[in-house]
Amino acid sequence: MARQGANRTGTLLAISLLMISSAIIRIGLESGPAFAREPGVDASPEPVAQPEAATGDVHLLLQRLREREAELQDGEARLTDRLKALEIADAAVERKLVELREAEAALKATLAMAQVAAEDDLVRLTDVYEKMKPKEAAILFEEMDPAFAAGFLGRMQPENAAGVMAGLSPQAAYTISVILAGRNASVPKN
Repeated sequence: MARQGANRTGTLLAISLLMISSAIIRIGLESGPAFAREPGVDASPEPVAQPEAATGDVHLLLQRLREREAELQDGEARLTDRLKALEIADAAVERKLVELREAEAALKATLAMAQVAAEDDLVRLTDVYEKMKPKEAAILFEEMDPAFAAGFLGRMQPENAAGVMAGLSPQAAYTISVILAGRNASVPKN
């Protein structure tokens, strides 16, 4: 056991001597140049002079970067202006759409009133023709356009329409009958 302790002490002593030797060598290598310098002289390294071409390239690169930045700023300003113009146009389109919807609603209301008024006029006129004597109404229907006359006869009560048709000339009665028979022929059957 004493042998083991002696080995340990010897190993530790050897390692300690190696470390101290290494430290002395380092101090000697690093301090040598410091002792060789004159006192009062700055130890900072001297700047390495760059060749003129490299300096010119840097200036050229900086100039190009500034130009590119200016172009980007101009482009951004143009995009901002376009966005503002689009926002204004979009608002105008929305206003016009609202106005168009309002105008459409007003037009639909007007057309509905006109259609009701026209229907009322047709009903009234049909009543007038129905109340006339069939021979007197037939004289009027003989002068009317056949399609126009067929429209009124189609609205009349069948008994009144028959009386008017009986008073028409055979040619007028036939033409009106063909129009009446064919006016719903193109309606889908299903």
